[in-house]
Amino acid sequence: MNEDQNHLRMLSVAHYAFGCIGMVFSFFPILHVVVGWTALTAPEKLGGKGEPLPPFFGWMFLGAGLLAIVLGLTLSISAIISGKKLATREGYWFSFVVACVECMVMPVGTILGVFTIVVLQRDSVKSLYQMGRSGEGSATRSD
Repeated sequence: MNEDQNHLRMLSVAHYAFGCIGMVFSFFPILHVVVGWTALTAPEKLGGKGEPLPPFFGWMFLGAGLLAIVLGLTLSISAIISGKKLATREGYWFSFVVACVECMVMPVGTILGVFTIVVLQRDSVKSLYQMGRSGEGSATRSD
């Protein structure tokens, strides 16, 4: 049991780190937002000597950049929440789903996601979550 608790603690710290680093990287697409905004408000600055860029170009860059930022922040915040839930032994399925989604972020997210899934699938870890729930008096939920 001590080994499982140690693994959950290390995974919790790794989720915190992954989430914080992910937040920083989530703002990299701000360049796309700036290019898209510039294309919409002052297309002559991006068009060169020819005719100005069509508005679709600006909307495409603006939308893609904002979507990337929102998705990155959502995953990063979810990873931090999952780290908290791993530390407190609650929200088993939340952490499991976040680990599955993290597998899409190669290579670090894949490694973290797979390790988290492997640890959460152990019967001894599942019993740690069961003990945590029954100790709080909320054994009716299967969260």
